[in-house]
Amino acid sequence: QVQLVESGGGSVQTGGSLRLSCAHSGYTYGSGCIGWFRQAPGKEREGVATIDGDGDINYAVSVKGRFTISLDNAKNTLDLQMNNLKPDDTAMYYCAAEAGRSGWLCLIPRGYPYWGQGTQVTVSS
Repeated sequence: QVQLVESGGGSVQTGGSLRLSCAHSGYTYGSGCIGWFRQAPGKEREGVATIDGDGDINYAVSVKGRFTISLDNAKNTLDLQMNNLKPDDTAMYYCAAEAGRSGWLCLIPRGYPYWGQGTQVTVSS
């Protein structure tokens, strides 16, 4: 059974930084995708940053250059460093994992079977 637990959300002002962490268990890195997704009120869930089994990283255009995803296999954690945060980044952030996809397809949230409970990020102007 795959379990994902996010932490590190909070409230910051525009331009601030936050680091999210996802502790995962039961997930074997090497095939499929693991990554971060977000959902703002009234909007669809979207992919933010993902890593596939080959180590390829994909970012949403809106966060490229500001967010950095990293995977620590020794600690079983997936982190998301978020810099230069903007009000549009306000959302519930989720960690998710699946087996079978690769590349940019990892950014599509539909079909991911394993999700964490989410952590709220709020950026004020």
